[in-house]
Amino acid sequence: MTENVWSYRPEAYSGEQTLDLVGFDVEATDGKIGSVDEESNAVGDSYIVVDTGFWIFGKKVVLPAGTVHQIDPQERKIYVSRTKQEIKDAPEFDEATYREPDYRDKLGGYYGRGAL
Repeated sequence: MTENVWSYRPEAYSGEQTLDLVGFDVEATDGKIGSVDEESNAVGDSYIVVDTGFWIFGKKVVLPAGTVHQIDPQERKIYVSRTKQEIKDAPEFDEATYREPDYRDKLGGYYGRGAL
């Protein structure tokens, strides 16, 4: 059975699940990648949009909620279970199409490979 990459893991939140994550720093397994610019908490369609700043020259990336390993409200940090390179190699973010089903299918397939 495959995990739904568009849903938060129950263990990711330690307490309040209605947090506003915009502005939280995002940490890959090997360091900071940016901060949350936007989020969606829709059931079965949750994700964060991360502004990578200078790391990928001002680009944004979409991370499905299933990649989130832990949310630390006190530190205002989100930890994801992917490396910087895995995130950098994900399907290209496009402001006009990132909410479209085709892009979401590609992204879900990319992040859904292997264990989350």
